[in-house]
Amino acid sequence: MAHPYGRGATALAAALLALGTALTVAPAARAGAAPARPAVTGPVVTRAGLDPALVSGRGAAVAFDEQEAENARTDGTVIGPDRTPYTLPSEASGRKAVRLLPGQYVEFTLPRAANALTVRSSIPDAPGGGGVTAPLDVTVDGRHRRTMTLTSQYSWLYNQYPFTDDPGADLLHPDWWLTECSCVPAGTTPAPILDKPFRPAHFYDEQRLLLGTTHRAGEKVRLTVPAGSPAAWTVIDLLDTELVAAPHVERGGIDVRALGADPTGRRDAAPAIERAVALARRTDRPVYLPPGTFRVDRHIVVDDVTIVGAGDWHTVLKGRQVTLAEPAPDGSRHTGVGLYGRPAAEGGSRNVHLSGFAVEGDVRERIDTDQVNAIGGAMSDSTIRGLYLHHTKVGLWFDGPLRNVRITDNVITDQIADALNLHTGVTDSLVRNNFIRNTGDDGIALWSEKTADARNTVARNTVQSPTLANGIAVYGGADTTVSGNLVADPVREGSGLHAGARFGAEPFTGTLRFTGNTTVRAGTLDLNWKIGLGALWFYALDGSIDADVRVTGDHYLDSTHNAVMLVSEYGVKDRYDIPAVHFKDIRVDGAGNSVLSARTKGSATFENVDARNVGAVGVNNCGSFHFPATGSEFALADLGGNDGGWLAPWLLPNTLTCDDRPPVVVPPAPAPWS
Repeated sequence: MAHPYGRGATALAAALLALGTALTVAPAARAGAAPARPAVTGPVVTRAGLDPALVSGRGAAVAFDEQEAENARTDGTVIGPDRTPYTLPSEASGRKAVRLLPGQYVEFTLPRAANALTVRSSIPDAPGGGGVTAPLDVTVDGRHRRTMTLTSQYSWLYNQYPFTDDPGADLLHPDWWLTECSCVPAGTTPAPILDKPFRPAHFYDEQRLLLGTTHRAGEKVRLTVPAGSPAAWTVIDLLDTELVAAPHVERGGIDVRALGADPTGRRDAAPAIERAVALARRTDRPVYLPPGTFRVDRHIVVDDVTIVGAGDWHTVLKGRQVTLAEPAPDGSRHTGVGLYGRPAAEGGSRNVHLSGFAVEGDVRERIDTDQVNAIGGAMSDSTIRGLYLHHTKVGLWFDGPLRNVRITDNVITDQIADALNLHTGVTDSLVRNNFIRNTGDDGIALWSEKTADARNTVARNTVQSPTLANGIAVYGGADTTVSGNLVADPVREGSGLHAGARFGAEPFTGTLRFTGNTTVRAGTLDLNWKIGLGALWFYALDGSIDADVRVTGDHYLDSTHNAVMLVSEYGVKDRYDIPAVHFKDIRVDGAGNSVLSARTKGSATFENVDARNVGAVGVNNCGSFHFPATGSEFALADLGGNDGGWLAPWLLPNTLTCDDRPPVVVPPAPAPWS
């Protein structure tokens, strides 16, 4: 989603070196980090940096085991915890990572047999931007040495929305309000002096490696930065390990090699794949993408076809970003690898089934008019399953109207913008069991621009570390269900779960359900308002949120500020409200401020809402900021069973307790609920 508010060589090199030092040393020093950890006796497997027992039954079921570097054996330095934007720990899973200098290592123990691994890491940018590459040695039990090539070419963005990869750039929008100076720079005399690089972000990237042999549980995987590494430092966030199955063979499928596709990636495979698609449609057979890397530098249009790969570790569609001779009719200045349905205006595509391959893009900057997504267009009555989508602008962006698309079991990482967006009239569709990490905007968004989305379900997905905006966001629409998801570590200008009447979306109608979700380390500080959001955030900006809204069974863990916030923009607070939200069977374990922050007119009911480790008053009730003698314009009803003392009788029904910026009381780590 696009958001409406912001977001000499030797001297610059020195500035970047200082930035790297600040990003890796200062947060660690504040947290009392030590340069080395005690010996680790066994693997510490986590999910979103938590004990898996705390999120049992929620989020995506994945094939890999996640281990955080800060829990492993290392002679490096643990950085974090820190939730301050523009720092390396803030974007790390669990808000901690390990910084290695050349010659240092971090070592993990395999919890199960594995033959493949994924490393999430960060290395410095080039002094002038554009990224660098650096080696990382991988050994298992001191043998089987392999060398990975890490890169920062797809990370390190700077400046205001929509960002730039130039660390020396002046403000992109000097006429925008800037929170750093509380001013409009272009209208301020003298003009504010801002440090460069300005607002560095999107630090991490991940690389995958097939080990070539299967290693047993208990063996040690050591990641070592070679002594001669060109990277001044390497930050390791986590290691994912898994046992990848042998390549799948699609019996009876049309093998794209038979039509001339080169599996080595040296020659353009797009024409051969298109010939295979045309033949498959005529013969009613699937297209088979065998093991290999197939170069595709543009969109392949798919309609009424099944395309099956050998598995997302074995089959890769990899493309370069290509600058168009002149902008396309839709405003695109570039093209790149992608599988697209026909536009909805041309009738869209139907009966498209994609599975079992990876799409590796080459998108390094955000240009909102560019169609450089891995999967796009309109696809009704279609399935997208078992794909790995990496380094594109958006993993899947569907422009409707369209119906009945099922998006399941995919891994989507390192996107410049969203991972997935159901945009404009997408109905009767399912987003389930997808794993998403490191998006540059919303992880999953349902955006009812111009035409309402309706009857869609977002279930059992994991969204980790969106560097901007929200984990899962619903912008208008009818009869939406968000259930069983796990969302962790949003960084800025968003939160874990969001319902927003904004971005010109059609109104919320029918039902809106948040059911059985877990958020962790959400409820961020909004840098523009300078107030804390909620892990679940309702925002009435373009209209009221006037649907049947029910929140049932959610768990909000270690929220930075509030567990729940309901707010309308100050300029429209007398026009729009949030009439009624019903909360039932909720657990809040840790909130730096309050369980509920109300900054709007409306009401809420609470039944069996248990809370502990709440840093401030249980309800921070500002209403719509008229402060009448009769109490807040936001009313609360206690339906019983609310434990923890947070909903005290004196708060009911509408006591004003408005504290605009209460201090944060850091809660203890989440623990099992007895």
